[in-house]
Amino acid sequence: MSTAQLEILASRAGLAVDWVDANGQPHHVAPHVLVAVLAGLGLQADTAEAIEASLLNLQLEQQDKRLPPLLTADAGRGLDLTRYFFPHSQCVIHLETGGTLSIQLDADAYLPGMVPVGYHRAQIEDQHFTLAVAPQRCFSMADAVQTSTPRTWGLSVQVYGLQRPGDGGFGDTQALEDFAVAAGERGADVLAISPLHAMFSCDPHRYSPYSPSSRLFFNSLYAAPASVLGEDAVERAIDQIGLRDELQRLAQLPLIDWPAATVAKQSLLRQLYENFLLDEPPTLGEFNMFRDTGGEALENHCRFEALQARNAAEHQAIDWRHWPEQWRDPNSPALLVFADEHSHDIGYYAFCQWLIARGLSQAQKAARDSGMAIGLIADLAVGADGSGSQAWCRQDELLAHLTVGAPPDLLNRTGQGWGISAFSPDGLKRNGFRAFIEMLRANFAHAGGLRIDHIMGLQRLWVIPLGASPHEGAYLYYPVEDLLRLLALESVRHRAVVLGEDLGTVPEGLRDKLGERSILGMRVLLFEQDYGARFRPILDWPDNALATTSTHDLPTLNGWWLGRDIDWSVRLGLLDPATEAHWRENRQHERAGLHDALSHDPQNFQEESSGSDQVLDASVRFLGHTRAPLVLLPIEDALGLEEQANLPGTVSLHPNWQRRLPGDCETVLDNPAVARRLELLACARLQAQERDQ
Repeated sequence: MSTAQLEILASRAGLAVDWVDANGQPHHVAPHVLVAVLAGLGLQADTAEAIEASLLNLQLEQQDKRLPPLLTADAGRGLDLTRYFFPHSQCVIHLETGGTLSIQLDADAYLPGMVPVGYHRAQIEDQHFTLAVAPQRCFSMADAVQTSTPRTWGLSVQVYGLQRPGDGGFGDTQALEDFAVAAGERGADVLAISPLHAMFSCDPHRYSPYSPSSRLFFNSLYAAPASVLGEDAVERAIDQIGLRDELQRLAQLPLIDWPAATVAKQSLLRQLYENFLLDEPPTLGEFNMFRDTGGEALENHCRFEALQARNAAEHQAIDWRHWPEQWRDPNSPALLVFADEHSHDIGYYAFCQWLIARGLSQAQKAARDSGMAIGLIADLAVGADGSGSQAWCRQDELLAHLTVGAPPDLLNRTGQGWGISAFSPDGLKRNGFRAFIEMLRANFAHAGGLRIDHIMGLQRLWVIPLGASPHEGAYLYYPVEDLLRLLALESVRHRAVVLGEDLGTVPEGLRDKLGERSILGMRVLLFEQDYGARFRPILDWPDNALATTSTHDLPTLNGWWLGRDIDWSVRLGLLDPATEAHWRENRQHERAGLHDALSHDPQNFQEESSGSDQVLDASVRFLGHTRAPLVLLPIEDALGLEEQANLPGTVSLHPNWQRRLPGDCETVLDNPAVARRLELLACARLQAQERDQ
């Protein structure tokens, strides 16, 4: 087997044979890793003959001059069509708003930039394609607040952590709505929330919000049925199945018991569905319309849920990749028979999706009505579980045989494997970016903005063969310009801002591309320091990224200050004594560096608070004075909590995604320390606005 030919194949397949890490160190992907990753892309490369055959197939595909179903362009700029058409060919554009444009390609076979923003049907000679013309940038913070120098602020919250009476042990859309109203009344313009993607209804032990079954639909456990069906309907169902004591027990637990809480909530939803069909309430017509509008995508998701539930009940595989062949294809005749025989169960899963969609819509409306300029900012996970609904429904567009992660770096020396699948770059192109567009629309639907986790994935992703270690991966490149254009188009259509989580190894030039599209990056206080623990001064913070104290994957600010993350690593046996001593010594230097940076403001470290409370107050004021268009304060830092939501690299050793917030969602912001910090932040933002105008 020729290594040179193998590397040529890998490069033509979109893999980076050579790459540079966050420290500027070059790396070369080993041949055995390339072979394994190529196999995950459907390209055999384990022998010289296989490599030649795969190269030939790729060459034929790349020489194919058939039009893809969708092409993207920027408004006002020409589109190069030299690969497909001759110069001066006549093009007819059927505008999505009605009417047509007749345009001739120029002497270089470029389509002139005369087509307005939108999705249009184009015809050249006897070929047809969709032309997606994107605005120059996304809907921005400046657009939302109607000022050229926005200095807004908001809160971030893990929805499951919210508490309200009768919630059954975890937060839901009613708690989210109540909390959003309270935040809006305090002056917040934004409430950023954890992902609410659909999980695995038949497996209550899977509850990481970043490992969903599908990013097209929602986790129905978060539905607050009383907000849609009424309190009487819910109370009746609870009594019918004798669930009251269990719901009260779950609500009193210090940590969320996801398996028990899931069983209880699903029992309630099932009974509500049965009553709903029997009672035939006025909302039945709305539910039926929801199903009709959801179309094939919703129907397939609900069929998948029913299939998984049946397999789980019969102790069969719930991973569709191990199902009998007749169930692996959503369009198989056998599945039509199954759908007919199990229509009642399929209807139940659609009912659950209706409830959660209604609840999210109501929460967003309440957020805007409370005075928020933007309201909810949804969170989009970087991928979906390869055994889940989205991978099953869109098999040609997702890579179910590769997982996504990150190469080794300073924070994770062994790398990270996230156990999720990503889009296939070629599959997206072959299908007109259908899966990407529908995912954006689903997540913009009930929000004023979207945070894209690991936004570097729009340009490249670290992909790992199933069962391999994270370091045995390679970077796979994506059609970033197409994806950014579609993102800008959907953002403007939904009048929703876009935030990009750009922490980690960022490809050179990507942040510039994001800035040009008005996509805000992300800067975390704890990271904004050099190797000498000198923290970035206030006026050196950029104006094209949001500012925040911490994230769900990092210690809270108070936990960092007190070394709780180090304590956890020691408790779990992840550190030897020498490493622990070095880490604690370095943390002391970092604390001194942060204190020094905060001390430049004479308002800080006064008598209004003491100890670490002073650091929290000063940090909030510090971020408020930066040039960031948006400051997001995690509710955990507003409360001064010590424990973080998630400890990366752990599954059962740390209570990930199980912590509840202290206090009722309607009144938690009345906590004196929280109220003080929100007032500090609001005042600092106003001062920054006046300074920078």
